[in-house]
This record gives sequence, structure tokens and C-alpha cells, in this order.
Amino acid sequence: MRKILFISLILIAATSCKKTEWAPEGPTDIRVRNLQGDLAFNEVIVKTAGGRDTTGNIKEFGTIAAGAVSDYHRVTFAYPKAEITATINGQLFSTGEFFSTYMQYIGQQRITYEVFISNMDNRILKINNVVFDEPLELK
Repeated sequence: MRKILFISLILIAATSCKKTEWAPEGPTDIRVRNLQGDLAFNEVIVKTAGGRDTTGNIKEFGTIAAGAVSDYHRVTFAYPKAEITATINGQLFSTGEFFSTYMQYIGQQRITYEVFISNMDNRILKINNVVFDEPLELK
């Protein structure tokens, strides 16, 4: 009787294990909203890796007009922080690097990073908010 129970448990465990198509940490669809009402962000690049493998986690967004939002771009994984760089009036602005060692993945979501210039003299961008637009439906 114990052998039958043991074999049944092994069979149930073996058949219930299946690999999902996507890992729980991603993918994530990201976009950027320019909160500056008077300046366009040119050559926008978003890096969501934060010290990890950057394959699939660096996306070029091109130009985002003042007050506008970009299209979504898919990355392997994303965090509440990202390194965002943009050329504004011919000068390079950045949020700076971040470390994701203890950060929680955003997961399978569509999100918007809302970005503004926090210090014009030091050319510093800041993520004001991360908006969770909707869950990502994978097919």
C-alpha cells in the first residue's frame, strides 16, 4: 500500500511540473512619459538591467515630445528604477546608474516611467512615478 502511495505521489509531482513560456520576472512592456512641458527628450535610451545581463534590457526610444508619451517596448525584465538618458538642447541628461540587487521585479506588466528634469545645471533626470498601466497578456 505504501509503495502505491509513494509511486502515486512521484507521478503526480512529475506530471504537475511544467516550464512556463515566460519567467515570472518578465517580460515587461515599458514606455516613457516626458513630464517637461517645454522641452523635448531626444535620443532617449532606457536601461532596465541595473547591473545584470543587459541583453534585451536596453531600448532606444528616439524622440519624445514635450508632454508626450512613447510607444511600448518589450524588455526581458524591469524594476521600479531604470537608467534613462536623453539629449536635451544638445546636452546629455541622465537619471544615473542604479543597483537592482535587492529590488523586486515588476513582472509581466505594461508600465510607464514618468520622467522630468530635476536639476538643469547638473543635467539630472528623475523618475517621478512608475505607472502600472495594465497586466501583460502573453499569447
